[in-house]
Amino acid sequence: MATILDTLKKGTEYLQKHGVDEARLNMEWLIAHVLKVDRMQLYIDFDRDIPENRLDTLRDLTKRRGRGEPLQHLLGTVEFCDLDFATDGRALIPRPETEDLTRRLLAREWPPDIAILDLGCGSGVIGLSLAHGLRNQNARVTLADISPEALSLARENLAVLPGDDDGIRFVESDLFSAIDDRYDLIVANLPYIPAGDETELSREVRRDPALALYGGPVGTEIMERCLRDAPARLAPGGLLAMEFGIGQAASLRLLAEDLGYDEVEIHSDIGGIERFLFATKSARCA
Repeated sequence: MATILDTLKKGTEYLQKHGVDEARLNMEWLIAHVLKVDRMQLYIDFDRDIPENRLDTLRDLTKRRGRGEPLQHLLGTVEFCDLDFATDGRALIPRPETEDLTRRLLAREWPPDIAILDLGCGSGVIGLSLAHGLRNQNARVTLADISPEALSLARENLAVLPGDDDGIRFVESDLFSAIDDRYDLIVANLPYIPAGDETELSREVRRDPALALYGGPVGTEIMERCLRDAPARLAPGGLLAMEFGIGQAASLRLLAEDLGYDEVEIHSDIGGIERFLFATKSARCA
């Protein structure tokens, strides 16, 4: 039988040969997943033998990772705001930038009984994390997406939250088409990649649903629709928080200002890249 250390070395070499970034870290996660242990436990058990049946499973997962299948899909879960959510091909894999946006929103002061709309919710990680983090404010959260497949994953992820989930609902909707309430916060991580940029994406990103990636020929078309339509679904003084792509800040800021939003702000992500737009509903954009 092979030890953990031998398997880690051979698997890392295989993934490196097949162009996988952070090959050793990926291999550590796969071994830990197959052995059902914490990743850091591997360093304590380097000399431990891996049973042959577990090696068969690990070989299959390693080959799939080498072919470009995302690590998160192979593990079946992703950590987001200290919660473990299911992830698969039905929705976009949550990114660190999106977690950054969610934590920024959790850090703000919100009133009791806040009403939140997670628009284009995908796997539901934003809306469900906000529901969990703002549970003391009795947050009421609506998760909406055009994709029934994504919504099915979001509904499954509801099981991640402990306790009462009466304040959470799911709506299949093309942006605001099936939305009839008003919200104190609308948060939107909508498709923003230009339709012609597919070849510039990593093979892992191309495994995400196209519906969740491409925002139109320019990339900002769906977000522009959101900016125009959101005031009708924002409560007075409500906030629209939106994630966008590289190089899209100036045009989105200008549109938000032209539409009459107040306090239009652009914030950078953890990598220092302009990534988030915050805009407050004013009487001018009612």
